[in-house]
Amino acid sequence: MMSEDQASNRMWGGRFASGPDAVMEAINASIGFDKKLYAQDIRGSLAHAAMLAKTGIISADDEKNIAHGLNTILSEIETGSFTFSTRLEDIHMNVEARLAELIGPAAGRLHTARSRNDQVALDFRLWVKEELQRVDAALGRLLEAFVARAEEHAASVMPGFTHLQSAQPVTFGHHLMAYVEMFGRDRSRVRDAIERLDESPIGAAALAGTGFPVDRHMTAKALGFREPTRNSIDTVSDRDFALEFLSLSAICAVHLSRLAEEIVIWSTPQFGFVRLSDSFSTGSSIMPQKKNPDAAELIRAKTGRINGDLIALLTVMKGLPLAYSKDMQEDKEAVFDAAETLDLMLAAMTGMIGDLVVNKDAMKRAAGAGFSTATDLADWLVREAGLPFREAHHATGRAVALAEERKCGLEKLPLEDLQAINPSITDGVYSVLSVANSVRSRTSYGGTAPSEVRRQIRAWKKRLKRDASPAKNR
Repeated sequence: MMSEDQASNRMWGGRFASGPDAVMEAINASIGFDKKLYAQDIRGSLAHAAMLAKTGIISADDEKNIAHGLNTILSEIETGSFTFSTRLEDIHMNVEARLAELIGPAAGRLHTARSRNDQVALDFRLWVKEELQRVDAALGRLLEAFVARAEEHAASVMPGFTHLQSAQPVTFGHHLMAYVEMFGRDRSRVRDAIERLDESPIGAAALAGTGFPVDRHMTAKALGFREPTRNSIDTVSDRDFALEFLSLSAICAVHLSRLAEEIVIWSTPQFGFVRLSDSFSTGSSIMPQKKNPDAAELIRAKTGRINGDLIALLTVMKGLPLAYSKDMQEDKEAVFDAAETLDLMLAAMTGMIGDLVVNKDAMKRAAGAGFSTATDLADWLVREAGLPFREAHHATGRAVALAEERKCGLEKLPLEDLQAINPSITDGVYSVLSVANSVRSRTSYGGTAPSEVRRQIRAWKKRLKRDASPAKNR
């Protein structure tokens, strides 16, 4: 007959050594992932201890001993000699327990006028802020790579697409600058997010603040925040900064994925617009001729992970009453995963763009396919012949049908055939039917004319130089 403990173990599963207590420990502990916050936790505790001493809440000797102990723990963690315990649940209790071993009763005074609720809000906010600054720098490097390649190809003609069908000729530089605009918006979202989260939570305590005479402005300044938060209930229940990080990461990942998709298409033999370097390609185990764009494909796939991380945390937060609930322990893994994934995606894309080999001849040949200068013919009929656009559109459609029947480009149609469609057409029309002339004519602000592309490149160079300083408190 099995014992009660044996029955309990079987009910709870073979993974757990001692029944319900082991299950509770496993589900409750977060040290497996929140130990990533060790530097922020110790930094926050050092600032808190200094404030407690300055305001007379603890003695100067206690603050000195606490600081020495915390710095010792920091060194132990960074050298790998610190032992993390799941029984101590989280990074906060692991650090506090070790501090007590090192300095004795003074360690217990560190937690005066704070709670694990405002402590974790502080640690996590500091970590997210630092990660946003890393993303800002990574986006800066990606933008610089794009601008450099766009300048190189400001006049390199390629087909522009809608519905993945040839639409109008553009330049490759103009196409690349479209991604500069996208990633520029991503960078502005990063900096906006830093501005919004730049408030210190410490001192909100569990949810109601504290009766001790703390100086929250002192700790905010010491930790590099603009100011303290203004409502203690909101402070410990807010995870908007984490949601916003995941949201901007998802948007940026979508931009990276769209670009990755284009690189995959462009690198096929059927297009042949670009060739990836060996650094960002792999071969086939069976087909020796293959060169697979695996880095681009993985960027495309990893976007799904980041989108999933955002949905996961949105779902955790959607039904939580104020203030703190243990559900919020599930906030970190999604953010850590998205951050690591986005960092890798940005680095890989920056490398791919930097050493992409562009086949200008293949792009130029494709630019003239599909009657891509048809719009130029319609515009010429409006501008030079005075036709209403709808009539010009109809006449151009007839010209396209004729060229399709003759299996030639619009520029190869004889003048008499064009005049049979509309007698107002003159030989001046041929000046707009070539791909090069079509591209040069698009001089509207933000257009694809090489002169306009170079104007936008100059503007972005100035902007990147202005934004070269890291994102910080403003």
